[in-house]
Amino acid sequence: MRIDWPEILFAAFCLMILVQTVYYLWFFVRLALYKKPTHNTLQQHPVSVIICARDEAQNLADNLPEVLQQQYSSTFEVVAVNDNSYDDSKYVLEYLQRPFKNLRPIELKQEARLIQGKKFPLSIGIKEAKHELLLLTDADCKPYSPDWIRHMQDAFANGKEIVLGYGAYEKTPGLLNKLIRFETFFTALQYFSYALAGIPYMGVGRNLAYKKELFLRNKGFSMHNQLPGGDDDLFINRVATKHNTAIVIDKEAFTCSKAKTQWSTWRSQKARHYTTGKYYKGQHKFLLGLFSFSHFLLYPLLIASIIFYCWWLALAVFGFRFLLQGIIYFSTMRKLGEGDLFWMYPLLDLWQWLYYLLFAPALFKRPQPNWK
Repeated sequence: MRIDWPEILFAAFCLMILVQTVYYLWFFVRLALYKKPTHNTLQQHPVSVIICARDEAQNLADNLPEVLQQQYSSTFEVVAVNDNSYDDSKYVLEYLQRPFKNLRPIELKQEARLIQGKKFPLSIGIKEAKHELLLLTDADCKPYSPDWIRHMQDAFANGKEIVLGYGAYEKTPGLLNKLIRFETFFTALQYFSYALAGIPYMGVGRNLAYKKELFLRNKGFSMHNQLPGGDDDLFINRVATKHNTAIVIDKEAFTCSKAKTQWSTWRSQKARHYTTGKYYKGQHKFLLGLFSFSHFLLYPLLIASIIFYCWWLALAVFGFRFLLQGIIYFSTMRKLGEGDLFWMYPLLDLWQWLYYLLFAPALFKRPQPNWK
């Protein structure tokens, strides 16, 4: 019996389109249609903002005042953990402590044994925090608005213990900045949409909140202390459920940091981040892997179908996915403040294909021991 390879290739192409369509219509459309829930009662609780820094004196000087000057009617403190810095971070914190009495610097002078990365300083900051609601960000981040704390805190209602926020990057000229912002947007599109579908799997430490009791009840980072990364995504992957997780996408609740300006440093940073993906729960690895696999095969099968089967039919099928993707991207990019990227989304979708080639090896590499 003769095997009709062109039909098989086209059928495989249609199957990848179907998989992609399911993801866009079942997961990603949820963020496109998302509207902020209304609460019958609004209550503002005391909040502890926790920031860990190592050799980030300039970032602390530039960004910490924006955190300390938040307009929040209830009590809030800022716990700044200075993790064995060799620069002037200590003196910056001492200087800022004079006008801002809600700043609580913690000086670490010894490296933790057997606990890699950022987990030890962050655990110390959480332990020393006075309040139940913890709001985490990084030293190189600043809030979009003076209402950042209020918006993130508002989501702790109806038994929620985790709030996922958006950590954006500054918009600057250049291709690398656009690619970094698109990767950040697409990651957020996934973790926000999965959370809305009742399958939360990660958050980003640039803008993340959870309850202290949740951290203590689950013994902190003890399950993955041996890894330098994962203080945000692996912890959330382990403790988040469909009942205890909320999202906040108000632009006033975003944080913003400066993107890398060199390809080599950005690639090293992303490779370090992706080494934690192999430790996600099986369900999450399957869902994320299936989407990436279908996307990766999509373009080679499209080209094969155009050449060997029927070019106009292949383009028509691809056009359906292209239109669906564009509608969802248009809405979600606007919601996450990345609307200027929309006109590039066909090229950025191709970049995403190349992205898999660049960073797939990171899933199999041993993580580096440093968190900076």
